[in-house]
Amino acid sequence: MHMAGEKHYEAAIVDRRELSSDLWVIRVDPGGPFRFVAGQYATLGVQNESKKIERAYSIVSSPYEETLEFFIELVQQGDLTPHLYRLQTGDKIMCRKIAKGRFTLDFQSGHAHHLLLATVTGIAPFVSYVRTLYRDWKKGSMPGGDHRLYIVHGASRSWEFGYREEMEGVAAEVPWLKYAPTVSRPWEDTAWTGETGRVEDVIRKYSDLWELHPQQTTAYLCGHPRMIENGRGILERRGWDKKSMREEVYFQPEKQTAPE
Repeated sequence: MHMAGEKHYEAAIVDRRELSSDLWVIRVDPGGPFRFVAGQYATLGVQNESKKIERAYSIVSSPYEETLEFFIELVQQGDLTPHLYRLQTGDKIMCRKIAKGRFTLDFQSGHAHHLLLATVTGIAPFVSYVRTLYRDWKKGSMPGGDHRLYIVHGASRSWEFGYREEMEGVAAEVPWLKYAPTVSRPWEDTAWTGETGRVEDVIRKYSDLWELHPQQTTAYLCGHPRMIENGRGILERRGWDKKSMREEVYFQPEKQTAPE
């Protein structure tokens, strides 16, 4: 099947890593030049019979990397992820030639601190931030001055974090990154000895611990819509205004029908 066209590359999956029965990581050769900024997304797709199915996925990799990396959660009733889930190394997919998205690091406001709140696959753009800044830091060319990143990453169980070892490794090496993973179902993960609770349960704790204040901090919320809604409310009550918060919602919750 020829997938390339005016707007699409024929991309190829070059690596696949399983995390759990419904979470996996793929690396993709986009099939041509692909420019993006850390925090943006790529649009992937498949041709299903006569129908083209496409969805946007945040890019995990840094613009310095040659391949595109994605952290994907299987949505059983989804239009695209069941098709992507079946694909293995060597299989072809469509990739739009242009990256999009404005969920990029704030280098304009003068804020030096960045509070990054994520659920499961919502860590993707934050990993891209970290990888990009790490490369710049190693070269001695951090953009925009002295920026510091503070990540709170939530998941039901610890094996769903995906990038915990990488983030903890960078945080141990550099002065500009803090990383706090938190598990919301510790009774299903009895080996876990770290932080527990949902992301919104620990926002106050970590913003106080890290001494983050609205006047110097931009907040970013990515992933589950309920976390974003609750997290936004907590931050607003602590003094953050809309200009100092950025959001990337990964799906829209189903509307609840009123009982008859």
